[in-house]
Order: sequence, then C-alpha cells, then structure tokens
Amino acid sequence: MIQGNSEQDFDLIYERDFSLLLRVLARMVGTREAAEDLCQEAFVKLHQRMLPEKGARPFSALDEARFWLIRVAKNLALNYEKRRTRELKAYKKVLRAELLTRQPESGEDAYFKKEFSLKIQEALLLMPGKLREALVLKEYGDLPYKDIAVILKIREGNVKVRVFRAREWLAALLKSSEETDVS
Repeated sequence: MIQGNSEQDFDLIYERDFSLLLRVLARMVGTREAAEDLCQEAFVKLHQRMLPEKGARPFSALDEARFWLIRVAKNLALNYEKRRTRELKAYKKVLRAELLTRQPESGEDAYFKKEFSLKIQEALLLMPGKLREALVLKEYGDLPYKDIAVILKIREGNVKVRVFRAREWLAALLKSSEETDVS
C-alpha cells in the first residue's frame, strides 16, 4: 500500500516493476538498449508525477502506479516506433536516390544491382535489431570490431558473434528468397 508520494514509494515501485516494464518494452521495440532507455524515461516521468510540488494526486495503490507506468511506457514505445519508421523511410529514400544517381555499366547490371540492394535492405529491416546494428556498423560503417564494441557497450567477442550471426541470417534469408523467386 502506498502511503503517499515519497521517495520510498518510488523505490518500492521501481524495485517491483522495473524488470516487468523492461521485458514488456523489449518485446515492443525489439532491442534491449532501446527498451532500457524507454524504461528509464518512464520512471523519470513517474518520479516527476510523484513530486509534491507538481500537485498530482497520489496513487491509491501499487497496482494503480503499475498500470499508469505501463500506459506511459506503451505510449513511449509507440512514439519510438513512429520515429524509427520515419528514419527508415528517410534512409530508404536516400538509398534509392543514391542508386538512381549512379551511372550503371549496363541496363541488365543496373537492374540486378538495384534488385539485390533492395532485397538486402528489406532483409536488414527484418533482421533482429542487435544483429542489424552490429552488421551495419561493420559493413556499412566500415568500423573495426573494437570500435563497435565501444559504441554498443558490449565485448568485442560479442560483436564478432553478432556480425557472424547477422551474416548467416542474411544469407539464409536471401537464399530462401531466391528459392521462392525461382519457383
């Protein structure tokens, strides 16, 4: 039972609901890193709501605080996905413009390069976020594993594993795409 809007109440809610909120957000946005950021933002909003000078009414029960927190997190996740979708559209637009401005060797070569590039881009969008970010930093950013590890805040060995798995995932998806195109 919540006694009011105190730091102890906040700590109690945080300890009880952090892991639940993190799991829910990770499933909604697809990456643990984004989920952690959104979870932190949700708890900041909770803390601000509980400040006495804000004049907000106190939660009458722990469950009320949990439900409020989940609604806030859900809205943050939806906004995150909208931003991500806009960024992906902008990236695709730039990629298409880049492909169109290049001088192709022949019409047939240009067609196959464009088709392959679009298949790669579609496959990248389907790839799990952790694998995609490691692969993109390695292949498109041309960064060494050590720098990628610092950027992603993981060990260098984990970066190598993610890049390897991403390449395998991409190859398998492209192979299955070729098999369905031939049929």
